[in-house]
Amino acid sequence: MNRVLLTVALVFCLGRETQAQTQRWSFETGGKVFSSPAVADGTVYIGSGDGNIYAVHAESGTERWRFETGGAVHSSPVVENDMLYVGSQDGKLYALSALDGKEIWSFETKGEQSYGPWDYYLSTPAISGDLVIFGSGDSNIYAINKDDGSVAWSFATGDIVHASPVVSGGVVFVGSFDGYCYSLNADDGALIWKFDTSGATYFPKGEVQKAALVHGGAVYFGSRDYNIYALDAQTGTGRWNMKEQGSWVIAAPIVFRDRIYFGTSDSHNYYGMEAQTGALLWKLPLNMRAYGSAIVVDETLYFGCFNGKLYAVNPDDGEINWTFQTQGSLENYLNVYNDQDEFSDNFMLLRSDYEKMEEAILSLGSILSTPAAKDGTIYFGSSDGRLYAVSLD
Repeated sequence: MNRVLLTVALVFCLGRETQAQTQRWSFETGGKVFSSPAVADGTVYIGSGDGNIYAVHAESGTERWRFETGGAVHSSPVVENDMLYVGSQDGKLYALSALDGKEIWSFETKGEQSYGPWDYYLSTPAISGDLVIFGSGDSNIYAINKDDGSVAWSFATGDIVHASPVVSGGVVFVGSFDGYCYSLNADDGALIWKFDTSGATYFPKGEVQKAALVHGGAVYFGSRDYNIYALDAQTGTGRWNMKEQGSWVIAAPIVFRDRIYFGTSDSHNYYGMEAQTGALLWKLPLNMRAYGSAIVVDETLYFGCFNGKLYAVNPDDGEINWTFQTQGSLENYLNVYNDQDEFSDNFMLLRSDYEKMEEAILSLGSILSTPAAKDGTIYFGSSDGRLYAVSLD
């Protein structure tokens, strides 16, 4: 555990000078953190690749408790009524006391597995009444009774489900690596409709990797076939789609003022679009992927990037207000980029030994975590193994 209080010096992002931000503290885990934090009652909860779920004091960054699972915790915790629900790579969904980390029950699936090197997340559970709903590497979507951890229903898809379900109006919306987005009855798991993505040359399934957004009678989600889709929530018919040529759309979109915002993979862009029509408002070029979702606090858009930077952006025009760099990014940025924020001569993004490339990228303290904010502080995890608390003042 490491607690640091410092002010990060002025940094440059794509040639634009940005403000200094105060790091309130950082908490060090024993593994990469792709999980997104949940903040409740003065405590920040987060999972880590070291197999632990941590509860950290929101004000001081000191550990309150930890719970060890049998695998990496790349699901994000959900807290409700002093209970915490989270999945692990060991194939189990855990229900813990949020107060002390005591296990109340666990449910074991048929097993977890990875879809490949860029399958960074596990499904984050959704709460629907007395049910906890989540996807599994065994290709099923499960609804588990809160009281005792028993199965209320399950629905079989054609491949791994690491996307997080969204429940709206008694309906579950969730995508699968089989390339379908499913609409299910939340009470019994009955299929309402399913939508088949179009696929692409090298990704014919059009895999759906992360969560959908439900807003204004529409369902929005990205796919590995380079598209972001908007579907009618009742019928599953298409309203519009935008194809980001040569780039997956992994990040789950968010909505603010009837506009949606999301990042892309290989094209390294962040978008603001009209939700109803798909009309482009702005496009912000980045120098690395954005997989995590954004949040909006006090009319500012915040999101993380694989380059180890947290961005604060004006949602109206995409202008960057400031950035914050993780410790991994500060230490290793020049191993990947030059002083013009372009890839250095000794770094190749597309190479045969992609594992070495990915290791270098993750050494930047990449932010795959979706931030959470409370009382003027923003919290997020990083691949440098830390949970960060940064002041928004």
